[in-house]
Amino acid sequence: MKEFKYVMTDPQGMHARPAGLFVKEAAACKCNVTISKDGKEVDAKRILGVMGLGIKQGQEIVIKTDGEDEEQASEKLNTFLKENL
Repeated sequence: MKEFKYVMTDPQGMHARPAGLFVKEAAACKCNVTISKDGKEVDAKRILGVMGLGIKQGQEIVIKTDGEDEEQASEKLNTFLKENL
């Protein structure tokens, strides 16, 4: 299992459009992907779960990948967050 933390830098936080793109990136991974904030963990491949976290600017999230392509998935999602959020 791989895990990394990210602090949201986007002034609008993770609103609908970037959340949808993030979910699309996560869904392309073969491994399990979860995202958590303040102890609440959800499946990162489900838009309602990700939106339900209500991630705002300055908040820290934790992304976990677990499975056959966890290393590549972790790198891909980390890059996506840095470039888009």
